Amino acid sequence: MRELRAGVIGTGQMGKYHVRIYAELMGIKLAAVCDINKERANEVANQYNTIAYDDYRQLFGKVDFVSIAVPTSLHYKVAKDFLSAGIPVLLEKPMTRTIEEGKELFRIAKAKGVVLHVGHVERFNAAVQELKNIVENPMLIETRRLGPYNPRVKDIGVVMDLMIHDIDIILNLVNSEVEKINVIGNSVYSEHEDLANIQMVFKSGCLANITASRVTEHKIRTLAVTQKDAYIFLDYTDQDLHIHRQAASEYRLTKEALRYKQESFIERIFVHKDNPLKLEILYFINNVIKKKKSNSEMEDLRSLAMALDVVEMLKKQKMIKNAS
Repeated sequence: MRELRAGVIGTGQMGKYHVRIYAELMGIKLAAVCDINKERANEVANQYNTIAYDDYRQLFGKVDFVSIAVPTSLHYKVAKDFLSAGIPVLLEKPMTRTIEEGKELFRIAKAKGVVLHVGHVERFNAAVQELKNIVENPMLIETRRLGPYNPRVKDIGVVMDLMIHDIDIILNLVNSEVEKINVIGNSVYSEHEDLANIQMVFKSGCLANITASRVTEHKIRTLAVTQKDAYIFLDYTDQDLHIHRQAASEYRLTKEALRYKQESFIERIFVHKDNPLKLEILYFINNVIKKKKSNSEMEDLRSLAMALDVVEMLKKQKMIKNAS
C-alpha cells in the first residue's frame, strides 16, 4: 500500500502544528505545503523536506487529503474548492463565517463522497474523553479560557477564536436544549470582542457560565462541573481531571482568629495523555481510509450556530468596537 499524501494549506502557527504531525506519522507523506506568503511556505517546506506552493489549486492531483488552516474568511472558498475536487478536508475551526456556508460544505462533501472534518481539537483531549463518562445531570458548568493577546488572529473575535471550544463541549455534555442566553463582552485591542462572558440556561435547569479572554496575562484553560454529590474539575492544558466528593466544612474559633476548614475526598482520574491534535489527525486519516462520512455534522453546525448567535448578540448590544 502506497503512502497517503498529505497537504497543509496555511503555514501560520496552527498550520505548522499540522505540518509537524504529518511529517512524523508513519505511512503518511507530507507531499506539499501552501501559503500565499511564498517565503514562509518555502521556509516550512525546507524544514520538512517537502514542496512549497503559493496557490492551493496547484495541490489538486498531488495530495490525497489536506488540512486547511488559513484565516477564517477564506475557509469556505478554499474548503469548497478541495471538496469539489473530491479531496477530503480537515478544516480548522471556526468552520465558516455563516451557518449557510457550513451547511453548503457538508452538502458538497456528501455529494462527492469525501470526508469533511471540522477541527474541534478539544474533543480529542484525553481528559474531555474521560469527562463524558463521569458527568451525569450537571447543575452548573463553569469554564475559563483566558490568555494574552495574540495579534496573529485579526479577522475574528474571542468567541469564534476561543470560546467556541467550550460552547462545543458544553452543548455535548448537557443533554438538553438551551432556553436562554445572556452575553456581555468588550473589545480592548481589536475591532472584535477580546473578552466575553455568556450565561446559558438549559431546559433541564443546568446553568453554564463561559468566560473567554485574550487580554489576560496568564493562560488558563479550565472547566468545572457541579452535579449531585460531586464537583468535577478539568484542566485542559495539563489534561488533568479530578472529582471532589463528600465535602464537609466548618468554622473553628481560636484565640487568634475565626478559621474556615473544608475537606473532601478527591478522586484523581488516570488520563492517558497524548497530543490532542495528533489524535484528531489520526481520526481524520482513519475516516479517509475507511471513506466514512462525518458523524459530527449536527454537533459541528450546532456549535457554530451558537457561537455566531453570541457574536450577533454582542454586536446588537454595541459591545464590539475598537477601544484601542
